[in-house]
Amino acid sequence: MSVWSNSSSNLSYTSFLLVGFPGLQETRILLVLPFLSLYLVIVFANALVIYTVVAQRSLHQPMYLLIALLLAVNICATTTVVPVMLFSFSTRFNRISLAHCLVQMFCIYFLIAFDCNILLVMALDRYVAICNPLRYPEIVTGQLLAGLVGVAVARSTGIVAPVVGLASRVRFCRSDVIHHFACEHMALMKLSCGDVSINKTVGLTIRIFNRVLDMLLLGASYSRIIHAAFRISSGRARSKALNTCGSHLLVIFTVYSSTLSSSVVYRVAHAASQDVHNLLSAFYLLLPCLVNPIIYGAKTKEIRQHLGVLFQRAQLQVTREKA
Repeated sequence: MSVWSNSSSNLSYTSFLLVGFPGLQETRILLVLPFLSLYLVIVFANALVIYTVVAQRSLHQPMYLLIALLLAVNICATTTVVPVMLFSFSTRFNRISLAHCLVQMFCIYFLIAFDCNILLVMALDRYVAICNPLRYPEIVTGQLLAGLVGVAVARSTGIVAPVVGLASRVRFCRSDVIHHFACEHMALMKLSCGDVSINKTVGLTIRIFNRVLDMLLLGASYSRIIHAAFRISSGRARSKALNTCGSHLLVIFTVYSSTLSSSVVYRVAHAASQDVHNLLSAFYLLLPCLVNPIIYGAKTKEIRQHLGVLFQRAQLQVTREKA
């Protein structure tokens, strides 16, 4: 046990034990294989689509570059959590310092916020491409794209920094055991020995405000996009535009619905066990990372075609080696 103390009233833990799923301590080693397999699948699927976009010069366009960036964030978000989770499953001594805990908390929430902000940039990109196609190359330049990504980074930081900053000022004296697989904000706040109502209020207010704002912006963008798509005279061009929007809307639905459902259940289902809450946290974090590359790989024609060529080359190489 690691603590800092000037006096008994200033007792505060400076390291914590992550227990993963508290109710499955005796069988937690059995969770290593499924979560490790899931992690490897997520990394492979996202990396495969990213490689396809990077390797094919014809895909070096804003829409595909944003897809690659989104999938890179998926890999980073998964890597921030799953290795620590696997370590907590395989040992009883998975201690993490307070500084490391706060850094992990920042990274998790920053990447989730950045993921949502990239979806906003993608919506803006599709808005210009469909509503003003003749001026698209003139408007959506590399400089504009870099600027929008910079704004996304700044906005994500502004969303997360107050929550983590307030958490760093809290004294943790109730326990040094975090009943979670990661340094989740509410799991850490349960260990505080003072009034953390402002932490909870600020965290909830920021989350609700930004989710509502995001949904309003996305709704406004895609309502205009769909309206413009139905005004396209060419049936083929209309179908292509709607198909592209369909992929993005499906990703948006996956990301926001999983996050929203976890938040609602976490605050409403008080009778549910901690393991259920932890499982929901894993669900909303890992599900979009797993589904996104499948959606873009299957529903985006250009990426699907290049993936098909890639698999054909791999099969041909295997056949030659066997021969």
